[in-house]
Amino acid sequence: MPSLNRLIFIAAGIGILVGWLLGLLPQEAGLRDGVLYASTLVGAVFIGLLKMILIPLVFTSIVVGVASLQAHHQVHRVWITTLLYFMLTSALAMLLALVVANVLKPGSGMSLAMFADAMASFEARQMTMPEFFQHFLTGLFKNPFEAFTNGDILSVLMFALFVGVALVAGGQRYQTILQLMQELLDMLLRIIGWIMWLAPLGIMALLIRLVAEQDVALLVSMLGFVVLIFGTTLFHGAVVLPGILYAVTRKSPLWFWRGSREAIITAFATSSSSAALPISLRCAQENLGVKRRIAGFVLPLGATVNMDGTALYEAAAALFVANLIGAELSLVQQLVVFMTAMIASSGAPGIPSAGMVTMVMVLQAVGLPAEAIAILLPIDRLLDTVRTAVNVEGDLVGSLVVQELADDGAEYQGA
Repeated sequence: MPSLNRLIFIAAGIGILVGWLLGLLPQEAGLRDGVLYASTLVGAVFIGLLKMILIPLVFTSIVVGVASLQAHHQVHRVWITTLLYFMLTSALAMLLALVVANVLKPGSGMSLAMFADAMASFEARQMTMPEFFQHFLTGLFKNPFEAFTNGDILSVLMFALFVGVALVAGGQRYQTILQLMQELLDMLLRIIGWIMWLAPLGIMALLIRLVAEQDVALLVSMLGFVVLIFGTTLFHGAVVLPGILYAVTRKSPLWFWRGSREAIITAFATSSSSAALPISLRCAQENLGVKRRIAGFVLPLGATVNMDGTALYEAAAALFVANLIGAELSLVQQLVVFMTAMIASSGAPGIPSAGMVTMVMVLQAVGLPAEAIAILLPIDRLLDTVRTAVNVEGDLVGSLVVQELADDGAEYQGA
């Protein structure tokens, strides 16, 4: 029987092919409706299972990870190395996007008339920088039961950080609770193993629907921008991140791809770093050899704040919108886009099209019309696939880099 890795890869190819064939059928065709309905059901079950496990997994993995790091006095090194890595890769992604967008000038000469209907029917949720900071900071600290119920990952993550530190501060007094958390994490990882056997079907179903429902005419009209985003994002994922990995760990990109492709393909199909997190943790520990204490800290944090693909997309999209309306952004304005996109991408939730939530803030930061986001919405779901895959790739590379630079190699129960 083929390995799960190979089954997922084959299923992704079949999903893209079937979706393309369905796209050739008339909208009213019965076969098209039937296949899309079945795909929607299977995809919804797969995503539902991942969401079911997500919140308890984030909480337990962060608690155990922080407690393990604190026990070895590694938490400061790992925390600082992780944040520096996240900032570096996001900055490199946005710099790449801005340079390429300045050279190729996507959107120049295009007519806004073709997007008039979308612009007219869209109402942007405008948020100033102070409002964004207030919303972001107040969202960090919530009633943990409310955060668990609403699936607010950032709040769950913050509560888990406090619990992990408290377990270490309490020493032997809280050893039973720490042991319970470790056993709960083991149990959740076992459940993820079961869910993974549905992954080939779930990924195939999601890709069938995604490819079949794309508006080909709109893609052709915006082909330059779509190609720019795909090209720069793939360059970041295929050259920049593997380059950092090799420079720090001497691990080959092919070795990394073989060990991480389950997670990357799942991220591509679901467009959600959070949904792919259970599989990312499994790949990091079982395939890439990342210790649990490192993976359990870096990956849940990365799924929340490390969004290389999203930062790249928001920076390029701001210049695209500026070109569409005939505005010339100065070097200072592009620096504002750079800083704003870095902050906004860090605050974007790990859900499909989350970048659209913060894109408005990036546009407003340099005086571009927030309503122009309507131009991007029809193609966002397609672009979201590749940028989410790169987001997850960046997290997995980060876990290996942090382990190489910040881990002291000491053994720990559950590591």
